[in-house]
Amino acid sequence: MLVSVAIFTMVVSMSVGVFVFSLKAQRKSLATQDLLDQTSYAVEYMSRALRMAQKDLIGDCIPVKTNYQIIRDDLGFAQEIAFKNYEGECQSFIWDIQLKEEKGDETNLLTSTNILVSWFDAELVGESQIDSAQPKITFAWEALGKENSKVIIQTTVSQRNADIRE
Repeated sequence: MLVSVAIFTMVVSMSVGVFVFSLKAQRKSLATQDLLDQTSYAVEYMSRALRMAQKDLIGDCIPVKTNYQIIRDDLGFAQEIAFKNYEGECQSFIWDIQLKEEKGDETNLLTSTNILVSWFDAELVGESQIDSAQPKITFAWEALGKENSKVIIQTTVSQRNADIRE
């Protein structure tokens, strides 16, 4: 009887251990999926807006005859990407623990409060009409989510309109 109770206890203990491990793995998987869903949305949204940006010919949003402006912090990381959108409005993407969008008087979060954007950076190629390069912007960032999930994303977007000298 004692041997049967001991064997039964071991089997139940192992079953509970496997069940607990499965729950933790599922929680981690769901947290990673949520992080990927949110970062994918933010990257696609930012890419579409940056691809459709216009050259600011009069300088009411960013410096005259430029496509994008990157504003950096004291450490050299990009803090903001400003541009004139396809509707002629000033628009910017801002990094401040989370990614935000400012368009006109509106400010919207691109990432939820469940996600921490630990760093953000951007680089330009063909930033003005003075150079001969097609306007492109590369941006990268690291996002941290629940259950120690983490993702690093980088993409390069080419401006839809050619950089034609006027």
